[in-house]
Amino acid sequence: MASRVLLPPGGERLLFVLAHPDDAEFLAAGTVALLVEEGCHVHYLLVTRGEKGDDEGDLTPDEVARIREGEQREAAQILGVEMVTFLDGYFDGEVEPTMQLRREIAHVIRQWKPDVLFTLDPWRRGEIHPDHRAVGICALDALACARGRLYFPEQLTNGISPHNIQQVYLFPTDKPNHWVDISSVLEKKIAASQCHASQIRGFDIVERVKYRAIVAGAEHKLTYAEMFHHLSV
Repeated sequence: MASRVLLPPGGERLLFVLAHPDDAEFLAAGTVALLVEEGCHVHYLLVTRGEKGDDEGDLTPDEVARIREGEQREAAQILGVEMVTFLDGYFDGEVEPTMQLRREIAHVIRQWKPDVLFTLDPWRRGEIHPDHRAVGICALDALACARGRLYFPEQLTNGISPHNIQQVYLFPTDKPNHWVDISSVLEKKIAASQCHASQIRGFDIVERVKYRAIVAGAEHKLTYAEMFHHLSV
């Protein structure tokens, strides 16, 4: 199946490699909702549980992590995401582009065999979050390794084989070349974003979602949109 949301050849299996709970919902939930409506199978792979995401309360990092993992699973359910996986051993604000993280992401790629990778744009101008940069770099490095039999050969057992992903969508990006009209699923994006209640205190999430979608769509006269940098690799 070639998705109407994606550029050809598209695909049915989509892997989102993310740094924190809420990355997908705040930045790409409209596209996720459309892909699911088209029959795609979406898998979220999260590197951290976002345990540093509490600047005003008195919760411990473990308590924040439990809350945010629950919020992520609830949001994914609203969007129809098929699988949500959290890696262990990586901490919010401390992710680095290591060989170990590359190895773990490559293993997931080889196991799940997605057609398309979505991940954070590590080259976005002004991207100050180290986790976003590190996860984006490691996801792309893992893609390059997952296709070669001599990379991490210890993974190639029990039917696991090299796997080649040929399409990548990076977000958020300052060099967009692909826009997705999310007007028909804007309310679903809002509902999924509202699941992240611990992260939206102090501002109106509805207005923020609408404003960002209006700005993203303005260049192509789309009422509400999300934008990506597409790579054929």
